[in-house]
Amino acid sequence: MRRTFLRAALSCFALALPFAASAQEGTAYPSKSVRLIVPFPPGGGTDAIARALADRMAVDLKQSFVIENKPGAGGILGADATARSPADGYTLFVGTNSSLVTNKFLYSKLPYDPDGFELIGLVGITPLVVVINPSVPARNIPELVAYAKANPGKLSYASFGAGTTSHLAAELFKQRAGIDMLHVPYKGAAEALPAIIGGQVSVYFDTIVSSIPHVKSGKLLALGVTSAKRSQTLPNVPSVAEQGYPGYEMFPWYGLVAPKGTPKDVMEKLRASLARALADPKLIERLGPTGAEVTPMTAAEFHEFVRVDTGKTEKVVKAAGVTLN
Repeated sequence: MRRTFLRAALSCFALALPFAASAQEGTAYPSKSVRLIVPFPPGGGTDAIARALADRMAVDLKQSFVIENKPGAGGILGADATARSPADGYTLFVGTNSSLVTNKFLYSKLPYDPDGFELIGLVGITPLVVVINPSVPARNIPELVAYAKANPGKLSYASFGAGTTSHLAAELFKQRAGIDMLHVPYKGAAEALPAIIGGQVSVYFDTIVSSIPHVKSGKLLALGVTSAKRSQTLPNVPSVAEQGYPGYEMFPWYGLVAPKGTPKDVMEKLRASLARALADPKLIERLGPTGAEVTPMTAAEFHEFVRVDTGKTEKVVKAAGVTLN
């Protein structure tokens, strides 16, 4: 009887092993805090997006997320720190179009490979708005183009820095419309907005959130948004694309990525958690003040999104002759 009992017990134990191992594998990640690197200072739009996302995913994955701000050099410092981190899923990065795409065409040398990340998913986009000083005799995009063509060299446009999405969105517009405008780079909206309101420049490709108060007050006029579709924040302002320039779109975007080589099972967990987070109305509401519009995508769709944006950005940068070193 003892032998029979022992054989039965061993059989039960052997049968239980796969289930125990499976359960252990399913709960192995994350077993400690996850570091989320943000390539910009605390308090900005990207930081706010990262914190909202981290809070939601921490609840979903039942593990804390720690935000680590590494600002500097257009996202280069944060991207480099992420690329050098262990590929174990415990270091993630809020990758933007600057760090994952644009930088490879602006800099002759980078300490990291912009293609050297595992793409988890797109978090959202932030459409820009084309605003003008009311003294410019145009009330829509076609009128702005007609005025620019009739007055070559008269218009100037502001951006929030050379090589930024604000700058490249304007350059793409110039190329598509066949017009010439003088670029006047500023150090962010804090400098650019007073300049366009004061009439020092005529046009500005700005984030919607920072321009809205001035549009509402009548100090600026909004002519179009740079996303293919109208923005949820400015639904009455048509896109540039629908005003005679189909296919035109360029805007900042934010994605969640991990170091190259992160295990597939960890990537799948992160992708599933991100999808659940982006489907949460509370998260969408929290992101509202940042101007970010949640844009869920599958992994394959995100890869294709980055590929298309890379090709478009390369053409714009080369045509405009923009370099930063």
